[in-house]
Amino acid sequence: MADLSGFDANQVEPTGDFDPIPAGKYLAVITDSEMKPNKAGTGSLLQFTFQIIEGEYQNRLIWTRLNLDNPNAVAVQIARADLSAICRAVGVLSPRDSAELHNLPLVIHVRCKKRNDTGDIVNEIKGFAKRETPNQVGQPASAPPSNNSSPPWKRS
Repeated sequence: MADLSGFDANQVEPTGDFDPIPAGKYLAVITDSEMKPNKAGTGSLLQFTFQIIEGEYQNRLIWTRLNLDNPNAVAVQIARADLSAICRAVGVLSPRDSAELHNLPLVIHVRCKKRNDTGDIVNEIKGFAKRETPNQVGQPASAPPSNNSSPPWKRS
């Protein structure tokens, strides 16, 4: 058992629906990164947590894993290419720590994919790009520029 005294569900928003978001391009930031052992125990992967920072799906989280240490050389090559794309998208070309990539806006290309084991539709990040124009991520062309100098994910 766990002591839940002091918890009041009236004071906390309930967990929302985690259906996949539609395929597309989304402005996001990396909010967390962690090295983890791979499932087989033969290497490790770098897991990134991305948070969408604008639009209808603002604050939704999406994860990707990069097999940076793996006996499969092709998996490592793909992971290193993805890491290079992330670094180029956020403008940090030689990070010493994955935390240097956090909180820097980039565009993630999300697709929907059917899982082989369950048949469920899930999101997968298939590309990373620099933030360039609002139209890249579905913003209206006529949107007026904001006078607020704080980043959009820090605005209330």
